[in-house]
Amino acid sequence: MNGPLVPFREIVLKVHSRCDLACDHCYIYEHADQSWRTRPKAISDQAISWTALRLAEHAKTHALPSVSVILHGGEPLLAGPARLRRVCEELTAALAPVTDLDLRIHTNGLQLSPRYLDLFDEYGVKVGISLDGDRTANDRHRRFADGRSSHPLVLKAVELLHQERYRHLDLGLLCTIDVANDPVAVYDALLALAPPRIDFLLPHATWEEPPPRPDGSPTAYAEWILAVFDRWNDRGRPVPVRLFESVLSTLDGGPSLTESLGLAPTDLVVVETDGTLEQVDSLKSAYEGAATTGFDVFRHSLDDVAAHPGVRVRQLGLAGVAESCRRCPVVRSCGGGLYTHRYRAGSGFANPSVYCADLEALVRGVEDRTASATAAPAVADPGALVAEQHDLTRVLLAELHSELDGRGGEPWAEAWELAGTVERHSDGLDEVLAHPYTRTWLLDCLDALRAGRPGAAGPAGELARYVAAAAVRGRVDVPVRVAHRGGALHLPTLGTVEAAGPVEVRATGDGFLLRAAGGAERRVGRLDEEGAGWRPVRRGAHGAALDDLDPHRDRFAVPATGRLAPGEAAEWSGRLDRAWVLLGDAVPEQAGEAAGSLTTLTPVTGTEPVVGRHGYGALGLPVAAGGDREFAAALLRGFRRAKLRALLDVTDLYALDGAWQHPAPWQETPVPVSALLAGAYERAGLSAYEEGHADHVEKALDLLENAAELTVGGKLLVAGVRKELCRSRDRSVTPSRG
Repeated sequence: MNGPLVPFREIVLKVHSRCDLACDHCYIYEHADQSWRTRPKAISDQAISWTALRLAEHAKTHALPSVSVILHGGEPLLAGPARLRRVCEELTAALAPVTDLDLRIHTNGLQLSPRYLDLFDEYGVKVGISLDGDRTANDRHRRFADGRSSHPLVLKAVELLHQERYRHLDLGLLCTIDVANDPVAVYDALLALAPPRIDFLLPHATWEEPPPRPDGSPTAYAEWILAVFDRWNDRGRPVPVRLFESVLSTLDGGPSLTESLGLAPTDLVVVETDGTLEQVDSLKSAYEGAATTGFDVFRHSLDDVAAHPGVRVRQLGLAGVAESCRRCPVVRSCGGGLYTHRYRAGSGFANPSVYCADLEALVRGVEDRTASATAAPAVADPGALVAEQHDLTRVLLAELHSELDGRGGEPWAEAWELAGTVERHSDGLDEVLAHPYTRTWLLDCLDALRAGRPGAAGPAGELARYVAAAAVRGRVDVPVRVAHRGGALHLPTLGTVEAAGPVEVRATGDGFLLRAAGGAERRVGRLDEEGAGWRPVRRGAHGAALDDLDPHRDRFAVPATGRLAPGEAAEWSGRLDRAWVLLGDAVPEQAGEAAGSLTTLTPVTGTEPVVGRHGYGALGLPVAAGGDREFAAALLRGFRRAKLRALLDVTDLYALDGAWQHPAPWQETPVPVSALLAGAYERAGLSAYEEGHADHVEKALDLLENAAELTVGGKLLVAGVRKELCRSRDRSVTPSRG
């Protein structure tokens, strides 16, 4: 199989192969693989030492920042304190010089005592306890061999772990689901123990040995889990629940948080008590030898296991699931289910999960319950989008201030203090920070600092220019010194004035006073009038700036023009005025939103509207773009592109899942979901203005609604585009008159 090896970041170390309970749902003792019978009860000194050595060399080879080792069984506490101490000592000694070690133990809790917890405290071993709910639920499966209840002893273990001196070791509770139990009673019983986390686990099953469904419902497990979800969600999510957090994460474009869901490659290997290296333990539910690799810690490296075909197939992401799963809209969240649960004799693991219907119902159920609360307001509310964009620019300014960490020197410190003064007395700073090219300046400075380029802090001194512009806009009478070089000083959002060397800018009524270092002064009386070395930023229809001056405007895919001559500027402005009129007649809702959002229009070369790395509101418009109707269409296309780019700045509309490809109705070759969404979004906006888009958009929306990569916000956007398309079609139908 192609691609680099995925290193193991999690090791399950079997320290004891027997158990003191007789749980009838245990995959080790009750399912197909019975290899435990031939293995030593406790792990040997030699196996411990070789495991530590192999893990340390693996961590060093792959430069792993940390590794997790989970002490497991059987029941790991049966190994005894002395053997567990040996394990902790060997692992710590081998790994401490190489990487951070996260030690954990999963236990039924029956043997837990202060002598174990003192040992775990010494080595930082976190403790997870298995408990299936209240006594009725827990005793359905977790009993001693003679039928006695284990519940009281487990509660004592939890109580001991919650003592103040041990509470920091508490990893939480693991609960295996049984749909015969009352889901709310189970959850409430677990929550009453105040765990730091709860994990709900589906019982291991395959198509050969399917899970019990007492009422015959194909979604019984989803219904059980969703009942718990409702209880958890309605009460404010009082404790992290890994299963729920994983589904919510993937729905929002993030990673899966558990091996049993999602498409993340497996990074777990098992070391048995005899030193053999095996695949994930749950495979023992499939058939005898399903977890076998043929490797052991004495003769083989962990890289040997990582290259095993059985391991590699679980690292293929979408390509590693069944064909029917690849076309399923929820596959990014469910990941085809746990690999073990896909097994069927004859076809192996190339099947959907035996819990397929449950997983789909679970993901859709969580999405239906949370979509309105989890989708970013900016997706549906243009005002929220503008506000979030402004917040983003302020965050970037704060990041720049933090990263400079004094490297901006006195000019930066002085300008930073003056910015606070201007903000306290006017809205001028808000207005300048809302300027799209302020974002460009901030990103340029941060890029330079993070790349360690010489003089990176110098451009950051330009903050004074922005503060000066803010003071002038807000008519705040404070002197702002600008360490300016060159023959012209640009005041963002206002214009450019002739100036050589450092100057002081001071607001004066409708203009400003410019004082040079030698004392010479120049007064600009009106900001909107050109003259005396002053070139203002021109304004067009709806108050939009026609900015052909800002030095940070030139970050489009095509070059910006220079300063337009008065005749050229008047012609370009006139075309814009006529374009707004055409759009106002044809698509009034879009025209209104575009006019309120596109604050800064810059003339560019080429024939297409372009969106750069600027903040929301900037658009590069070609000087030449056909007639008035074509120019209006370019303005509308540009608005749609700018808005989608702005949405992607503040929220995830799709997950970055690499090479997933989709057919695009407007071209022959497939495209990633990002291009499909962008094409549909742009064409939907144009469909009411010019013909030839609606059918393509309809087909694209059908594809997008079944695209697993879309987040909740992406799906909300697609639903909005469909409504927009319907409104466009309604307008195109002229009612007949009798």
